[in-house]
Amino acid sequence: MTTGAYLEPDSTNLGPYLAETLPDLRGEIHVQRVPGGASNLTYIVTVGDVELVLRRPPFGTKAKTAHDMGREYKVLSCLQSVFPYCPKALAYCGDDSVLGEPFFVMEKLDGVILRRDLPEDLTLGSAEARALCENLIDVHVELHDIDYEAAGLAGFGKPVGYVERQVLGWNKRYQNARTGDVPGNSGLMDWLADNMPADSTRAAIIHNDYKFDNVVLSDDGGRLSISGVLDWEMSTLGDPLMDLGCSLAYWIEAGDPAPLMRARMMPTQLPGMMSRREILDYYRQRSGMADVPFDFYYAFGLFRLAVIAQQIYYRYAKGETCDKRFAHFGQMGAVLSERAWDVVNGRVSV
Repeated sequence: MTTGAYLEPDSTNLGPYLAETLPDLRGEIHVQRVPGGASNLTYIVTVGDVELVLRRPPFGTKAKTAHDMGREYKVLSCLQSVFPYCPKALAYCGDDSVLGEPFFVMEKLDGVILRRDLPEDLTLGSAEARALCENLIDVHVELHDIDYEAAGLAGFGKPVGYVERQVLGWNKRYQNARTGDVPGNSGLMDWLADNMPADSTRAAIIHNDYKFDNVVLSDDGGRLSISGVLDWEMSTLGDPLMDLGCSLAYWIEAGDPAPLMRARMMPTQLPGMMSRREILDYYRQRSGMADVPFDFYYAFGLFRLAVIAQQIYYRYAKGETCDKRFAHFGQMGAVLSERAWDVVNGRVSV
């Protein structure tokens, strides 16, 4: 059995577990870590000629309520019959003796995933880029429209008080993960706590990390369209406006300042890609959302993303991960925090 560099030495226990749990699989087992990603770890598990995906928590310090493999497995299991973009969940293992942490296995979806830059063999014209943006938002609206009670997810989260819990929770996470070389952000955290809007009147299943590099694109009659949505680890029941604000925090558009452009993770600056304002307007049109002020949601999304970057940088600074990509995550968090501060002070908007 071959293993990726980040799997633990006792990963040979995986073979017997899969043989017992998924007995239809036949053949030698190979495991390889998928590069990229900065939170839960993803591996391709090949059994004979079948490829599966394994997800497990990261190594090192983890937020108390984060990286719950059972929750991610449950939401996939419930959604796969009502949301056709979910990969099929195949098995969940809560026995730490197998890999040292709980994990789950799901089907592998084939297709293109957009990272910072387009693959060398892919070009997108302006019209194609615009259509892809619209497709991204349409699928987001489709997720928010699901009847979560009918899907068996009524107890998946607590929509009442969601905004307050998120603001206070992420403020605390930043304080707990702060290192001496990043901003204190006390003014920003105070503003978010003092300016919380009421919860949306319509709770929804929210993804909480919905963006281009968490969707799978497939060829649909000569054009790319979304065939899968990945990375459900932060999904819950909550306010769809908060979900949209978190998505917009990732969206770096042409004309953004250079420090923000360096934090870009997806090719959202290409000609034809929607601006953040266009995304907001299109989402409102497709969802029937009221035309409410959106600066709070955008600022919160930016700060939350800054906290995520800082939590990862904290693990790197403590020597709990040696991944050199994370060496600059503290700086990235500082840039995002500054952008959020610009939003709350009216210097920029969506």
